[in-house]
Amino acid sequence: MNYIAIDLGAESGRLILGSLDHEQLTLSELSRFPNTPIRSGESLQWDIQKLWDNIASGLVAIEIHSIDGISVDSWGVDYVLIDSAGQLIDPTYHYRDPRTKAAVDRFLNEVSWHKIFAETGIQLMPINTLFQLASESRERLKSAHRLLGIADAFNYWLGGEACVEESLASTFQLYNPVTRDWSDLLLKQLDLPKQALPRVVPSGTAIGTISPKLKTEALSGAKIIATCSHDTGAAVAAVPADPATKWAYLSSGTWSLMGVERETPVINDLARELNFTNEIGYCSSIRLLKNISGLWLLQECRRIWGQFDYVELTALAANEVSFRSIINPADPRFLAPANMPDTIAAFCRDTDQPMPETPGQYTRCIFESLALLYRHTLLQLGKLTGERIEVLHVVGGGSKNQLLNQFTADACQIDVLAGPVEATALGNVIIQAMTLGEIPNLAAARALIRKNFEIVRYQAKNPALWIEAYGRVV
Repeated sequence: MNYIAIDLGAESGRLILGSLDHEQLTLSELSRFPNTPIRSGESLQWDIQKLWDNIASGLVAIEIHSIDGISVDSWGVDYVLIDSAGQLIDPTYHYRDPRTKAAVDRFLNEVSWHKIFAETGIQLMPINTLFQLASESRERLKSAHRLLGIADAFNYWLGGEACVEESLASTFQLYNPVTRDWSDLLLKQLDLPKQALPRVVPSGTAIGTISPKLKTEALSGAKIIATCSHDTGAAVAAVPADPATKWAYLSSGTWSLMGVERETPVINDLARELNFTNEIGYCSSIRLLKNISGLWLLQECRRIWGQFDYVELTALAANEVSFRSIINPADPRFLAPANMPDTIAAFCRDTDQPMPETPGQYTRCIFESLALLYRHTLLQLGKLTGERIEVLHVVGGGSKNQLLNQFTADACQIDVLAGPVEATALGNVIIQAMTLGEIPNLAAARALIRKNFEIVRYQAKNPALWIEAYGRVV
């Protein structure tokens, strides 16, 4: 059987074909397109129409004789507003748009952080949907007949039901993971009618068939499936974990998301104080995790420098001096600076460290600092769960960076298993296959991934050096 995973990331989107033939699971990229935000004055917005045009043209070009399922996954927290005529209400704001800064303090003066966390179990971040909606004008919200997450909106336009899949709903900081319903308290505070939020469906729900406007011979029988609409939910479903080990995951890309899989949410004082989050995954599992900064820092440096690719920068970093400069990637100043290299240099100057002077030094600084942040987060996770993690699975685009993987193993003093790179697309595909009955359950799906995709092990080295460096940042 053949499945199309449409994976929308912060830098690009892809259409990926997943094929399962007995025990052979393969992925192949059909098309790729940039996802470039629109800058309008100080505002940052998504070009939803351009994303749709690229998806539609990619789908109609498919020549595979039979596609059984299609599903879209995307980043979380952002949303589209749709009017009563079914039309998109522009603009669709980017989570890094600065409009939320004032809304956070204003909303927290109205509803305490204790109450918000008790209602949602979601960590405090200014990018969250809750604060984005608190930034909206009353006129825009009143004109909205429907609010959908990014991936769920594209599933709807492909021909599916207008619904929100549970993993994406759980990122909104409007959804209660205990009652499994939207929070009446928070909706009332936002003055957002509950009917504007559609029903929430479990991951792995068939929600329709391909729209007649997109129907081709290849797509004529394709079902639209809400897999894990949140890309991290899909990626964690594809973690090739051995159930006999105590494992954690690190989804490494623009953001780094580190956590464990649990059956029930962990909503207590310690989780709130450590700023962990409870997002929902496949089969209503809980992803107890922390969203932390990731390769965004290097992506933004590349945007400023212009002439380097990631392979070149990693090679330069490998030859630089260790621990020359260390930053705290979780510092708010790194969320959306106009010039990332200048911001990194200013942090080093303010903390009496030598400022990076070359792209290699900047890259080494970013990689070492991320690895130390991973150590810090893993220690917090152990404190929260009372368990010692035995192995860390790194998935996503960052898993192919050998230098960063080795730094992560060294800093965390734990074996790192890197891969698969295409975890999000794989998760999307295996959930489709489980929905249509081709794979019996998640354990079988993960075993299938272990069998078909390369996993590279990195073992910890140089413990004394990394422990000393960690002491500089805590």
